[in-house]
Amino acid sequence: MTLQKKAYARAGVDIDLGNRLKRHIQLLVKRTHGVQVLGKIGGFSGLFAPNFRGMHEPVLVASIDGVGTKLKIAFAMNKHDTVGGDLVNHCVNDIAVLGAQPLFFLDYIGCGKLEPRIFHQLLRGLSRACRSAGCALIGGETAQMPRMYRKGEYDLAGCIVGVVDRAKIIDGSNIKPGDAILGLGSNGLHTNGYSLARKILLETMGLKIGSYPPGWNITVGEELLRLHKNYQPLLARVPSGVIKGLAHITGGGLIDNLPRILPNNCNAVIDTKSWRVPRIFQTLQQKGNVDAEEMYQVFNMGIGMVAIVSEHDAKRTMSILRGKQIGRLERGAGKAHLVF
Repeated sequence: MTLQKKAYARAGVDIDLGNRLKRHIQLLVKRTHGVQVLGKIGGFSGLFAPNFRGMHEPVLVASIDGVGTKLKIAFAMNKHDTVGGDLVNHCVNDIAVLGAQPLFFLDYIGCGKLEPRIFHQLLRGLSRACRSAGCALIGGETAQMPRMYRKGEYDLAGCIVGVVDRAKIIDGSNIKPGDAILGLGSNGLHTNGYSLARKILLETMGLKIGSYPPGWNITVGEELLRLHKNYQPLLARVPSGVIKGLAHITGGGLIDNLPRILPNNCNAVIDTKSWRVPRIFQTLQQKGNVDAEEMYQVFNMGIGMVAIVSEHDAKRTMSILRGKQIGRLERGAGKAHLVF
């Protein structure tokens, strides 16, 4: 067996290193656990005993996602402690739009060679975001695949499971003409549009990761590594039944994500002058010579989450969510229209 392990390590897969690293992360992962997590870390599966008291008809809500080419920025900066948070927060938001509370999370890390420093940074970011979201990190998979990735590179994905009482599912079915559209500010690009952003900043403009573009007080890399916001804590403060629909503004921007929650008899009309578009998007549009409509289909343009409420609930909901009204619902055919 010893000879087999050495041969496998020579082939590029160090099982012993993987086992040592997994033992060392137990404290990080345990900090995300409550009494609902059963069993030990490192088993074949994670065990979670949910407490659904107070719910009449609990419904499980699941989602899976990755970080995309934002990872290229982490590689270039050799900074890996934020992309795990991006992944968790993105997944939390994707189930929050249905009114769900996160229960547990599982991660996947694929790499050519296991680098202890990178691995620890990734797990710190994942664990920190899970603790903040009240979500238990109960398991994952770390795959060593020699010659599948460039040196120092990896892939990162995750799966989240949450729960919502069936009567409280936010499904957009009550949306009607006259309702208000509220926008919640983003923290930069979040996790979408990075292929185009990298092309414009690093190729068209010829900038480096450590460059300070004109008028910026942070580097290109720092701007692009801004953490994807978790909106769930804010949304949870809104009284039940007030929010009629929620859209997480990810790939597809406002143009493609809003129609996912609209009934067939409504259009969402967005006034693009109702909020200040952050500098990063202005730079990308101007320097990349990108059409305005395409910008709103590729990027979030400063709006990371959209909530739809009755007009009479708009003012108090804006105050709770720290957002602003960016449009309203009109009669239509389930489309999003932008007014420039």
